[in-house]
Amino acid sequence: MTEGAGIRTGDPPEDLTAAEEGMWEAFRTGTVYDLSSGDAVVDDPHGGHPWGPERTVRARILAWLLLDGPPALAGRVSSLKLTGVQISGVLDLAGGTVVPYVELKDCRFEREVLLPEARFTTVRLVDCSVPRLEAARVHTEGDLHLPRCRFHNGVRLTDAHIGTDLLLNQAIVYRDRSGRSIAADGMSVGQDLQAELLESHGELSLRGATVGVSLSLRGARLFNPYTRLALNAPQLTVGRTLYLTPAGVGAQVLSGATPPQGTRVQRFECRGGVRLDDGRFGDAIDLERARFVLTDDQALSLLRVQTPELRFLGEQPQRGKVVLSGARIVNLVDRAASWPGPGNLHMGGFSYENLVPHGPFPLTERLEWVAAATAEYNPEPYERLATVLRAGGEDEDAREVLLAKQRHRRETLPPAAKLWGYAQDWTVAYGYRPGRAAVWMAVLWAAGTLAFAHAGRPPVNGGGHPEWDPALFALDLLLPVVDLGQLGQWQLSSGRQWLAAAMILLGWVLATTVATGATRMLRRS
Repeated sequence: MTEGAGIRTGDPPEDLTAAEEGMWEAFRTGTVYDLSSGDAVVDDPHGGHPWGPERTVRARILAWLLLDGPPALAGRVSSLKLTGVQISGVLDLAGGTVVPYVELKDCRFEREVLLPEARFTTVRLVDCSVPRLEAARVHTEGDLHLPRCRFHNGVRLTDAHIGTDLLLNQAIVYRDRSGRSIAADGMSVGQDLQAELLESHGELSLRGATVGVSLSLRGARLFNPYTRLALNAPQLTVGRTLYLTPAGVGAQVLSGATPPQGTRVQRFECRGGVRLDDGRFGDAIDLERARFVLTDDQALSLLRVQTPELRFLGEQPQRGKVVLSGARIVNLVDRAASWPGPGNLHMGGFSYENLVPHGPFPLTERLEWVAAATAEYNPEPYERLATVLRAGGEDEDAREVLLAKQRHRRETLPPAAKLWGYAQDWTVAYGYRPGRAAVWMAVLWAAGTLAFAHAGRPPVNGGGHPEWDPALFALDLLLPVVDLGQLGQWQLSSGRQWLAAAMILLGWVLATTVATGATRMLRRS
């Protein structure tokens, strides 16, 4: 009997095996076709126990059913629902349109599954063993579910269009020949992409992908010792939140819900670089308790990302770099212990509007945070921090930040300018602590008054000179520009002349630094 015979009437072809005949009839009735033995060890699709011909169907018969299958029985909806079945040969549905619902559970594929440019309503492969899934430009109106599956040579979903949800929860994916575990560049997902407790061996590539709602990698483990990146997702767009956070293991927990007490929690862990450059996230990037294990030439790169909130609450990376240059954040939620040390943090052009620290984060540690990002002097991180603190009503802290900026700048100046900087710092702290000037002036005035009280002071001219007043004379020395009528009227001894010169110089230093500080304050206001 030739292929295609009996299709119109629903009669199966004559060359079908017993297992395939049962599948054929189950397809027409829309019922589950279960060939599992009941022994968990034997039925494990990822185990080494062989499955015989009684549990094996040919891939071309599956393709025949899905692309050009028999009509459903009266009152039924045809669908392919298999459990515990082994599929031999290559399942090739490339370019085809599959109308029936497809759900395979605990199945084993001997060869790769080819779905490029195919169109489906909904596809579910649950806990299946698949050598490779090739599904570039696949299109589904509904979900594509691949939970608990194992893919031994990678998954390709480049430019795929998933109408609603893509599920990869607890999947294990090994790299292909190009080093990628999951290649999903340009993919679009209408709602959620859930890859919770995913185990990826190779590069997870989501370059230019779009996720309509949330992308969850809760509890995922990404390993890539072969190349620089374990997660490569520049220009990723997520409608709401990217979750790189913990997940409960072994508990039936709704995505995002708090696991019940006693549930073992697995944090997100990434061994390899992360690239999220130029990403757009509608709600937040959440790194709660995330662990990044990097080499010296790898980075957690958030270059130019835009999101209303960044929750930088993970474990401190011991090596590698954290790059926030050009990122634009509204709320920066962080903790002091999460940030890397000096030289490993880059924040040039990093913009944020509010600081929301978790746990103690005193100003001294916040200044260390800025210093860690500015091994070479850069005023921008200091000025950004001061602006945010001032907007939150922390004016005193803002002045401390700007003072720290001046001190950092001083270390880059030539010796003469550096000495002048030290003088400004010691006297009035570059004008950010103008109250010091009054103290210095009072001390110098008192010292000068005592020194000149017993000084010899013959008048310069024989007559017309004012009455000698050591306090007024000392004050006239200290106040530049202002003339109290004492200078030029008295002739001091050589020692007192040097003292007078020193007081004039110190008066100019104090006045200049106070004027500089006042100018800064007027400019800010």
